Amino acid sequence: MPDISKDLVLFNELVEVLLKDEKEHPVADRIESDELYDTIDLSLNESGMVDDDFKAVLKDVIESTPKTATNLFFNQLFGGRQSKAVLGDLLAVMLNNSMYTYKVAGPQVGIEQEIIRKSCDMIGYGARSNGTFPTGGSMSNYMALIMGRDAKDVNFRTAGMSKPMTVYTSKESHYSNAKNASFAGIGRNNIRYIKADSYGRMLPGLLEDQIKKDIEEGYVPTYVNATAGTTVLGAFDPIDEIADITEKYGLWLHVDGAYCGSVIFSEKYKHLVKGVERSDSFSYNAHKMLGTPLTCSIILVKDKRHLHESFSNDADYLYQTDGDDFNLGKTSFQCGRRNDALKFWTLWKSIGTSGLEQIVDQQFELANVALAYIRSNPDYTLYSFDDSISICFNYKNIDPTTLCTALYEHQVTVVGFGAFEEDTFVRLVTINANNEQVDILNFFKVMEEFVENNPSLVGMGETFQEQL
Repeated sequence: MPDISKDLVLFNELVEVLLKDEKEHPVADRIESDELYDTIDLSLNESGMVDDDFKAVLKDVIESTPKTATNLFFNQLFGGRQSKAVLGDLLAVMLNNSMYTYKVAGPQVGIEQEIIRKSCDMIGYGARSNGTFPTGGSMSNYMALIMGRDAKDVNFRTAGMSKPMTVYTSKESHYSNAKNASFAGIGRNNIRYIKADSYGRMLPGLLEDQIKKDIEEGYVPTYVNATAGTTVLGAFDPIDEIADITEKYGLWLHVDGAYCGSVIFSEKYKHLVKGVERSDSFSYNAHKMLGTPLTCSIILVKDKRHLHESFSNDADYLYQTDGDDFNLGKTSFQCGRRNDALKFWTLWKSIGTSGLEQIVDQQFELANVALAYIRSNPDYTLYSFDDSISICFNYKNIDPTTLCTALYEHQVTVVGFGAFEEDTFVRLVTINANNEQVDILNFFKVMEEFVENNPSLVGMGETFQEQL
């Protein structure tokens, strides 16, 4: 039988390799995709490897994998590493519980439910609320859509669609909404994309106009997706104004806070989701603003009966003990489900709600550092705004797609680009709360030095301006 204690020693050795390499090389050496299989031995063979060779391959994999926890990673809507959350995730792997029944998960059920209960209290959902841990933000949005669909037509689950439904979301919302409409049987053609204002926020007046039009044409308006932190600009839709409309016309209101919904932990910034208590469902990702390991997504529902009505199904071979409140498989989309709650609980338990607040506030402080630097430097053009951790800018009119790609290919820093309306720009995400002011300023320093050492990039600015 394999000796796990020996493998844990190897794990610790490899972690030391990773931490040392992150410090010395914050950006991993890039391997061209067409050279990957020739560079690292990823083959699966009939015979196993001897321990030393196995360790060497693992070391190669570790050192070549993009480093998402360093102070030069600004590319995605996650980053950094919260050590107490890592501890919880490692324990979850060792325990290896599935979260569908109390019989096999025990106190882990209580841990998940405590997170959900506390989160519901924080947004003002009330005693009938509950939730679950989906596999990610896209799945959270899908579950919300299914509940909204079933709430509008109680026969949909058994008989299918009887009248064409319509759903509504901002043009700046997450791409999962289109996929989800297809999966839910509503159809991509029945999504209504509502125009956003100059800050990237859905325009409620246009939403109501579209709902009225659809009613007149015989459609059944069903569901509105509001966004708390759009993918590009980090904008917050006006939930209160949208809730006025959904309540008036009887639509389900879901608030997709996958990116920035964790502002609920901050006294200073929770006003950005003002009115969230009026929504029917709300989701946030602890693996984004709160820095837990991927994935850690939570969806909350104001009335838990919708979870049961849309997702419960009897299974005598599975649900054999305890009540429904402890058999979480009856309110989740999937059956077998890893324990994503423990890592969030170990973080929250160890630093408290006030510690989570500090994590969120730090990201906005870092964003303010970036904003101040850009606004004080005439070589930059700013496209974003206050109260966002997505900092969008261009430098010396250089084509942002070219600049970001060059920075990545030369292992300088990892940052992405985005677009809003007619503008394309670099998008710096200050979501790594382990960073400090010096790390944000260092990003600009290394980027500017790279441009200075590659003057041909500046020449691309004229071409980029002509394209605009």
